[in-house]
Parts: sequence; C-alpha cells; structure tokens
Amino acid sequence: MIGKQKLENIAILEKSINHLQAQGFENIKADMPGYETPKTFLKKGAGSNMVPDISAVKNGIKHYFDISLKLDKPSILKSKWLLLDTYSRLNAAVFKIITTKGHFKFTDQLLEDINLTNKEPLKI
Repeated sequence: MIGKQKLENIAILEKSINHLQAQGFENIKADMPGYETPKTFLKKGAGSNMVPDISAVKNGIKHYFDISLKLDKPSILKSKWLLLDTYSRLNAAVFKIITTKGHFKFTDQLLEDINLTNKEPLKI
C-alpha cells in the first residue's frame, strides 16, 4: 500500500498481522500506529521514502510483506515492489505480497507487468 491507502485500510493491515502471527512470525513491525516502523528505504533522485507494510522474522529469516490494493497509478507500487524484491534477494530475505478478495486480478497483472511472475501472492 502507499500513503493514504494505509490510513484508509488499517483493518486489512491488522488482519494481515493477525494472520502472520498465527503462522508463527515473530518480531513483527508494521507501518501503522502501535507498531515499530519497518526499515525505511530512500529512493534517490525522487527523494521519496519507501516502507514495507510489514516486516517479520520466521525461523531466523527476515520477511518483508507489502499489501496489494487497487489504485489509479500503480507505477509507485511497481517500483516499491521491485526495490523490496531486489533488496530481499541481496540480503537473504524473503519478499511476499499480500492481497485480499477483489484485488487478485490487479495484483497478478502488476506482477506480470514487472516480471515477478514467480511471486505467488498470499490471499487473505
């Protein structure tokens, strides 16, 4: 999610956190009030910050999660996903995308557009 979407969809973020806790993830950090903020990435040139929606640890491996919801201008989301995917591969971490009912097709299309077809989104 990006910017204002996070404020409008806190319930989806909380549902995702509860799902991850049930799956055995620990040290959960989320970009929402009441949680520690995950690592922030600065995009040089644009001067914008990119923060994964959720980060957690399971079996000693760091996982980064981003929630996919429909939006009008997906270019920001695409660049965020490419950054998180590249960073996670370089640092022996895992990057996953979480999506909900009504956003599956949008998510699959974005993954195809940026050639991340090997990513299977978590459907919550």
